[in-house]
Amino acid sequence: MNVGDIMSSPVFTIAPEENVAHARNLMLKHKISTLVVAREGKMIGIVTKTDLSRRLAQAEPMWRRRPIDKIPVSMVMNDAPISIYPDASISQASNLMLENGINSLVVVRENIMGIVTGTDIMRYVSQQKDIKLRVSDLMVDDIIFVHRHHTINHVVQEMEKHEVNRVIVTDDSNEAVGIITTSNVALNIMVDNEGNMQSKSIKMARRSTPAGQKTYRYIKDVPLVAEDIMVELPSGVAVDDMVTDAARLMLEEHVISLPVVNREEIVSMIGRKDILRAAQ
Repeated sequence: MNVGDIMSSPVFTIAPEENVAHARNLMLKHKISTLVVAREGKMIGIVTKTDLSRRLAQAEPMWRRRPIDKIPVSMVMNDAPISIYPDASISQASNLMLENGINSLVVVRENIMGIVTGTDIMRYVSQQKDIKLRVSDLMVDDIIFVHRHHTINHVVQEMEKHEVNRVIVTDDSNEAVGIITTSNVALNIMVDNEGNMQSKSIKMARRSTPAGQKTYRYIKDVPLVAEDIMVELPSGVAVDDMVTDAARLMLEEHVISLPVVNREEIVSMIGRKDILRAAQ
C-alpha cells in the first residue's frame, strides 16, 4: 500500500484572491482541513485550518486591520507546500509530515492528484493488525492547561509556545472541563469588520449611588475566552490500550487527540502526530 491508495481526492481548490471567510466556509461545508490555492489550474500554495487559527489570533499582522471579507487567501496561505508522489510509501509520507511539522502533503504526478493528510494515515494505522504498539509507547507528557477564562489569544500563544495543537481547559477547581484544538480556533474565531477579534456582550448591573437601592444595567463587550470555543473532552484511553484502538477512537469521535487516563486521572495525551510515528 502506498500514498496513492490512501490519499483524499478530489482536491478542493480556492483562488488566491478569494477571502479567508470563504476558505473557512469551504472547510466547514466539506469537512476538510486543507485547500489547495490555485491560479489558472496551477497550485501556488495551500491553506489549512492551522494556518487560519495561527494568523487569525496573531497580535499585530497588518491584515488584521482589514474586514474579514476583504482578507485574501494569498495573505495567509503557505506558498511553499510540500508535495509527494502517489507511489511513495506511507512511511515516507509520515516522516515528511513529522519532520516539517505539517499535516498534509499534496500528491502530484505532473498534475495534482490528491492530498494525503494525517487523518488519512491515522485511518491506515487503525486498520493494521500487525502494529503492536501501546498508547504508553507513543503518548506525550506535554499536557498544556489553560483556564476557562483565559483569552483566545492566550490559548493560541500557549499552543505556539509549546508547539502543540491542543490544550485542556480547566475550571476554578483545576478540573478538566473541555479541550481546544487548532481546528476549534480556526473554525470559530474570526475578526469583525474593524479587524478586531470577536467579542461577546454581557449584562452588567450597578447601583446608581453607593448607598442607593436602584440599579441600572448596561452592556459590556468583552473578548471571547476559552470556554466560549472549547468542546467536550473526548473519551479517554488507558495507558495500556493498543495504538490502533486509539486511532480508531479518534476517527470515530472526529478528534485529533485523546486524554490518556490512568486510575481515572488524566496523565498524558495522545494525538494525531503521535499516531503518525506508528506508521514510520
